[in-house]
Amino acid sequence: MRRTSLRTVATTFIAAALLFSQPVSAHFYLQSPPSWNSQDILGSPQKLGPCGSEPGGTPTGVVTAYHPGDTVTITFRETIFHPGHYRVALAVHDRSEFPAEPVVTPGTGTPCGTAAIMNPPVFPVLADGVLPHTSPFSGMQTITVTIPSNVTCEHCTLQILEFMAQHPLNNPGGCFYHHCADISVSVASADAGTTVTDAGTAPADVSTTPTDTGATATDAGTVPTDLGNVTDTGIAATDTGAVVDVGTAPRDTGTATSGGTASGCGCRTAGTGSTSMHGAWLALGLCAALRRRRAR
Repeated sequence: MRRTSLRTVATTFIAAALLFSQPVSAHFYLQSPPSWNSQDILGSPQKLGPCGSEPGGTPTGVVTAYHPGDTVTITFRETIFHPGHYRVALAVHDRSEFPAEPVVTPGTGTPCGTAAIMNPPVFPVLADGVLPHTSPFSGMQTITVTIPSNVTCEHCTLQILEFMAQHPLNNPGGCFYHHCADISVSVASADAGTTVTDAGTAPADVSTTPTDTGATATDAGTVPTDLGNVTDTGIAATDTGAVVDVGTAPRDTGTATSGGTASGCGCRTAGTGSTSMHGAWLALGLCAALRRRRAR
């Protein structure tokens, strides 16, 4: 047990001695989107471009899905500090589309003095000169970029490139460290979802038609009720029957004469009035009949 502990301590001491006997190098560990490759605690492998492709990692097979126009939040931490800044680029078809690493101008006593910054960035570069710093970061860092609205891909690659100032050349990698994340950019699922939602409103509009039609039937039902007032017409026929009063006029008129003389039976003979001759002869006949009856 003691021998094991001594061996562990010795191994750790040797590793630390090797680390600090070498020129200090900046490293960073990609947190999200997930790296295309497995990383150790310092974030390696990350020297060989374009994606830290030197031996030492195992591809994860992780592909993170996005949509055109999405904002991508890149999170990482620097595991070993060195002054510098970052650049982000997107290769749509394959990694050969990544632009060359920026031109570096040597500094005083160092080959890694300054690096050219694309301002404004031109696709496939999405951001450049991000998080410039000359002192160590505190905690996790973030970079946000926007996927162009006209970009779609099933398997494309997002590259995060770190430039290190005041630094000797890496072998490989020169003045840069590299990390990548595999992503997809698709519009299919978002567009299909909205189509179903819009179509669902159609039945609600159509359902109002039966209600309107029912109102028409109710209004039509009032027509028989109004036509039933034909009872009033029957009253008109009854009133017309009262013309029987007119029949009394000949009776009254028959007794009225103008001129003429009264006979012995209390009747008058026809004169020159408006009584017709027929009525006069009838009156005379009645008078004659009364005289015969009295004579008996």
